[in-house]
Amino acid sequence: MVKEGYTFGVPLLILGLLAFPFRTLIAYVAGTVLLCLGLFVFSFFRNPDRAVPADPGLIVSPADGRVVVVKDEENRGRPGKRISIFLAIWNVHVNRAPVAGVIEELHYKPGKFLAAWAEKASFENEQNIFRMQSEVGEIEFKQIAGYIARRVVSWKKAGDTVARGERIGLVRFGSRVDLWLPENADLLVKVGATVYGGSSVLARIVEGIGARVQPAGSQKTAEEKVDGSQGGA
Repeated sequence: MVKEGYTFGVPLLILGLLAFPFRTLIAYVAGTVLLCLGLFVFSFFRNPDRAVPADPGLIVSPADGRVVVVKDEENRGRPGKRISIFLAIWNVHVNRAPVAGVIEELHYKPGKFLAAWAEKASFENEQNIFRMQSEVGEIEFKQIAGYIARRVVSWKKAGDTVARGERIGLVRFGSRVDLWLPENADLLVKVGATVYGGSSVLARIVEGIGARVQPAGSQKTAEEKVDGSQGGA
């Protein structure tokens, strides 16, 4: 579990336990509700390990959830493809790097808090935009806040080297993650598919493997880096 789970969950559990000694119906109801909320928060901020595929040229899901968009889309004048993933409140909300490489740019964009499943959320909502250079070329992915999720959190910064499947941040309480890939990507998922961050393969790019970048420390395996979770087990 990430540290935010303790920050939000422990006070709810303590308040819930403190309510029961009053021995009234209201106290029992309030205590039960608070305990259930505390346990839900612990579940929400869970941070499971994942088996990250090691084959070259694979792009893994940056998030758990359901694929809601698969489409051709330009990005800064370049042809490409976008995959959007909606994270329901019961999904794991820790986000992961879809490829190994260097974070060339990390940009925070303030915005609205439209429902995360809405198409306009990709462009109008608050978001962190990661632009990465990797063995498969340049890719971009976004952590997007939703109507309930009001905070996008990155554990990385521009210039950091990450492994495929490495934990890079989270979005609190329901959200969306977008992934933009170059046009030569062979997409392996369809709308409606359920995916898991770090382990589900979304696409494959074989052409030009290794021609773009070999980030420092890339000899370290994904498992070695991925196991270093942020703020908890």
